[in-house]
Amino acid sequence: MATVVALVAIFGILVSVHELGHFLMGKAFGMGITEFSLGFGPALLSPKWGETRYSLRIIPLGGYVRIAGMEMNQSDNPNDYPNRPLWQRFSVIFAGPVMNLILAGVIFALAFGPIGTPTPTTSIAATIPHYPAYTAGIRAGDRITAIDHQPIKTWDELKQAIVDHVHHPIAMTLERHGVVHQVTVQPRYDKAQKRYIIGIEPATVTVHLGPLAAIRSGITYTINLTAGWFTYMFEMIEGRVPMAFTGPVGIAVYVNQAVHVGIWSLFMLAGALSANLGLFNVLPIPVLDGSRLFLLGLEGVRRRPMKPEHENLIHMVGFVVLILFVLVITYHDVSHLFHTGAAF
Repeated sequence: MATVVALVAIFGILVSVHELGHFLMGKAFGMGITEFSLGFGPALLSPKWGETRYSLRIIPLGGYVRIAGMEMNQSDNPNDYPNRPLWQRFSVIFAGPVMNLILAGVIFALAFGPIGTPTPTTSIAATIPHYPAYTAGIRAGDRITAIDHQPIKTWDELKQAIVDHVHHPIAMTLERHGVVHQVTVQPRYDKAQKRYIIGIEPATVTVHLGPLAAIRSGITYTINLTAGWFTYMFEMIEGRVPMAFTGPVGIAVYVNQAVHVGIWSLFMLAGALSANLGLFNVLPIPVLDGSRLFLLGLEGVRRRPMKPEHENLIHMVGFVVLILFVLVITYHDVSHLFHTGAAF
């Protein structure tokens, strides 16, 4: 049940904020907006202020905004979408993806700040029976303070020490109830994890960044994620990496995993999904914002708009192709789900 609530909340917020970007930019330019809706289906509330109806609908899986003339209907009203300057129409469409990137930065800032990042330490939460650490006498509650008599302070330093000692024993100094102990551990290769391990799980502490540091980290994380996304797309086009997309089923699995791990993981996943929704929407695929942006760019080059019937045909065909694409991805996700035996 928690997974369903989280999934609905994430999709609802991400899509609604996306549409809010179109709405706010359209309003800023004085375009005629007939409706802004949160959710789909029958309306629970639907008041009207001025020319715009604001609806709250029963299915909380997103929302939509209706801008007058968006369907490219001919009109003499200067406030209708087709009659506005090219740069304004471009800005209205581009505002949706931008809002998703802004939302991603906000979510990441909340994760790094008020929620706090779970950070592994050199204290031991558990040891796996029959693995080297357990055999050497390391137990939950111990704190590893040195490797080969060299002080260590972080989990990353401890992991690197294990990597550096895969072919010979590690001399570990640990503290237990204020008493210092010396043990020797030989890392073992684990076939399941495909790496050398000693069989310990770290205790974690929650690190909260201050407001400014959290905002800075949220922005930096969003920028790095965006750069990584474009790098992957270019490498995929060049054939250097395989095509890998996740559909609704795969996202549901990730949300389920994040719910069970904790609130920090859920926020980080929501931020990543928001950024990916914004970035995916700028691709020049019919029905997506990227297609409209491409056609607006083409209009700027040709100095005349495409005929409405031609543009509508492109979006209609693109919608069919997009649905087929989603079905293929969903089939892949379901097949992978059963293949790995995952359940939620």
